[in-house]
Amino acid sequence: MIDQGTIGRILDSAEIVDVVSDFINLRKRGVNYLGLCPFHNEKTPSFTVSPAKGIYKCFGCGKGGNSVNFIMEHENLKYPEALKWLAKKYSIEVVEKEESQEDKQLKDDRESMMIVSSFAQKYFTRYLWDENEGRIVGLSYFRERGLRDDTIKKFELGFSPEGKSVFTDAAQKEGYRIEFLEKTGLTIKRDNWVRDRFAGRVMFPIHNLAGRVIAFGGRILKDDPKAAKYLNSPESEIYHKSNVLYGIFQAKRELTRADKCYLVEGYTDVLSMHQSGIENVVASSGTALTSDQVRLVKRFTQNITIIYDGDEAGIKASLRGIDLVLEEGMNVKVLLLPKGEDPDSFARSHSASEYKEYIKKNEKDFIRFKTKLLLESTENDPVAKARLISEVIRSVSVIPDTITRSVYIRECSKLLKVDEEVLYAEVRKNKRNKNEVLRKREALVKTNKNRATPQPVIPEIKKEGLVIEEKEVLRFLLKYCKYPLFELEKEELDEPEVVLVGDFIVDEIQGDEMVSESQVFTQIMNETKELLPNPDFNPLKYFVNHSSGEISKVASELLLEKFIESKRWKRAGAYTEKEEDILDLLVPKIVYEYKLRKVKQILHELEEKINTVYRGKDYDQVFELQSTYMNMKKVERFLSDKLGNRAFI
Repeated sequence: MIDQGTIGRILDSAEIVDVVSDFINLRKRGVNYLGLCPFHNEKTPSFTVSPAKGIYKCFGCGKGGNSVNFIMEHENLKYPEALKWLAKKYSIEVVEKEESQEDKQLKDDRESMMIVSSFAQKYFTRYLWDENEGRIVGLSYFRERGLRDDTIKKFELGFSPEGKSVFTDAAQKEGYRIEFLEKTGLTIKRDNWVRDRFAGRVMFPIHNLAGRVIAFGGRILKDDPKAAKYLNSPESEIYHKSNVLYGIFQAKRELTRADKCYLVEGYTDVLSMHQSGIENVVASSGTALTSDQVRLVKRFTQNITIIYDGDEAGIKASLRGIDLVLEEGMNVKVLLLPKGEDPDSFARSHSASEYKEYIKKNEKDFIRFKTKLLLESTENDPVAKARLISEVIRSVSVIPDTITRSVYIRECSKLLKVDEEVLYAEVRKNKRNKNEVLRKREALVKTNKNRATPQPVIPEIKKEGLVIEEKEVLRFLLKYCKYPLFELEKEELDEPEVVLVGDFIVDEIQGDEMVSESQVFTQIMNETKELLPNPDFNPLKYFVNHSSGEISKVASELLLEKFIESKRWKRAGAYTEKEEDILDLLVPKIVYEYKLRKVKQILHELEEKINTVYRGKDYDQVFELQSTYMNMKKVERFLSDKLGNRAFI
């Protein structure tokens, strides 16, 4: 099997537009991309790709899914083979092995760590707002930095109480095991000695792309020369800092809409820019930019502007990041702020329009930025100038697109006053050196693969067609699972009990033991029931990236499915597309539609069975079946009365 960590890296790297563009020509249309479907003949494009959601859907033939599903369908591959295909495309090493008990335990541990991290975020946030220490120390600090309350809440900022183990004691009291508190790095344990890692710090939760908290950054507020100003969670099974960008969850929608990403260094840079109205911004969290982080941005946009401080450290950080962005085929610009300013301070002293105007006027193409910067240090030194040329051309040589590379070479030739042929020769030399390194690496990977245990074939779920009612039940379940549906008044409770959409659908369908012929439908319902108690369960993310290719495909298709218009959506001549506003009407309707179909199916089967038994003259059984039939007819009438106007027309 392919281990879960590798699957995660593949899914994170396999940006849907990049994958699909290898096979068809896509054109941007709003926040999505449009092209001619590769799965059926069409003259008018109906094949839609959503980079924000990471899925595709053809509204002509109905096919849809994520990147893995596309490769499975287009290349006629099974799920494991499609993963390997994508791994090869993104140079991700796949080591195959048989799933052991330890692997299964690791999956459970990873989920436990997620749950502990979620508890920690809620604890730190509550402490910031509700406890005196949190308000006086933590909240005051954030407000002094100019952060509004809505920004503080948006990013779920918090405060970890001062003291040796206040948080750890509270977590253990709530039933969270010290093992997972230690694995997430929230607690430091040495023999019988235990203490909180982030005690006395304001807390910055770090979210993954799905919005789940996977780590924290903490800033100390008191003067302590022995303590680090900023402290981050250590690497763990759920947090690899080289794969994460701070603010990506909050920024992903705006990244796609604006088709541009601003890259900054720190937490407060992101917060202040968000607050000033610039939301398409992420931070590398003080670490050197990595290829995985760049690919994460590439999932949403091809355009990136690096904004760092105007000091020497900021300039060096900009230079380090340029080549990584170019290597991914992205368009990169660089902006250096005025001396003494950083993105945080600049955002606090300028409006969003002023900030954007400054960026527009001062951001520079990487060639001009790098050339101007390095020319200042060469003056009339020919040796230094030769080094400059080599440095600039090294950046140009990593650009994957030949045409783009040639345009930049021509630009360099003019700026540096060097013949184009000389620059082309330098590019070819750099590419030869790089290819040699890659060849050696591939040979090493091949050797390791030959030593690995062969992977067993993972059976795919049998494909059973979903009827229209089942599709709508699953669509509402996946899309609105955690939405409140209605309230139940209970005498023993001070407050009414809120029933969520997911609870209602699962209870109604599984409570009546109505077995679907679709294994996909059944498995999604079963897994949803099992995971519903988990507050961090995100059904869309979970099922779109499911290990079963068929389930992932169905979930992706449903996410882009055009909902079916109902007569009840038209009220007094008005029409609304906000179905979330009338879930209390739609969800029961859809569930009753599903039940009515199943009841009609049962009635039809009973009719056939009664005729068969009657011909066999087993009159006692005929009487029993007729009694069951009459009861089911009552259920049919009850559901028909409940439905009134049908949901599907």
